[in-house]
Amino acid sequence: KQAEKAVHQKKEQSKTKCRKARRRHINLVAEFNRRQKKNIWLETHIWHAKRFHMVKKWGYCLGNSPTEKSYRTCYRAMTRHCLLQDLSYYCCLELTGKENELLKQLARICSIDTGLTFEEACCLSGRFEGSLNLYRADRYPEDVLGPVTFIWKPRDGSENRHLWIWMHPALKQDILRELKAIFQCSEPEELYIPEPVTTSIQEEKQMDGVLSLGKKRKKKDKEGEKAVPVKKIIGDGTRDPFQSYCWISQTTNIVISDRTMEILRYRLIGPLSHSVLTETLKAASLQTV
Repeated sequence: KQAEKAVHQKKEQSKTKCRKARRRHINLVAEFNRRQKKNIWLETHIWHAKRFHMVKKWGYCLGNSPTEKSYRTCYRAMTRHCLLQDLSYYCCLELTGKENELLKQLARICSIDTGLTFEEACCLSGRFEGSLNLYRADRYPEDVLGPVTFIWKPRDGSENRHLWIWMHPALKQDILRELKAIFQCSEPEELYIPEPVTTSIQEEKQMDGVLSLGKKRKKKDKEGEKAVPVKKIIGDGTRDPFQSYCWISQTTNIVISDRTMEILRYRLIGPLSHSVLTETLKAASLQTV
């Protein structure tokens, strides 16, 4: 009886889900969502996770060093070809409003003595990206906030201009607080309430219950076809998903929007960077209604 019981237990243990069942698409998406609750993944996370040692910093999961000795390859790409880096973890703040109002207040947190400013002619047209150091309002040369890069959206004929400012995630809260202070922006009345993220525990329980009956679980939508699971990641590593992401000034109508993880950012290094961009990006045909 004991021998038969042991054989019976072995057979039951061998009925665990095979690798193909564990790696089904719906399981992977639910598992990825669960693993991103504390540290957000970049769009290139899967590629980096297979080739890099990952570290958790500033609310993100980033590739720190390659698992192989590829330093010579990277150096050769930078000097002869093209090397791409994913800088999407850099935070982006969007300022929208009248150009005069923006320049008037932004002049308080930078200085012409350090180099370029927000009102430089080549940068103000939107053709080039600028970089500078930010300080607390009217506190130059003391109380430095940190370096940032910025780019203006080219003029489209309207009074309002768009300005994007990129900064390191460690500097985001201080710079955002200072921008909200100089523009006198307050949170809007309607707060951002995201949809609840589907938990993987419920899906796993349903999956286990269906697989125990020996049947395949098929998720269908209203049209009767197989529904494609969507990856729902709300917020980013530097923002609480239940906090507001947009602030407006009642006096100047300046709007500050948090565009972190909404605008991806990549850096191309090497002599063939321009050639790679021209071969990759194709101009779309302009259609006027």
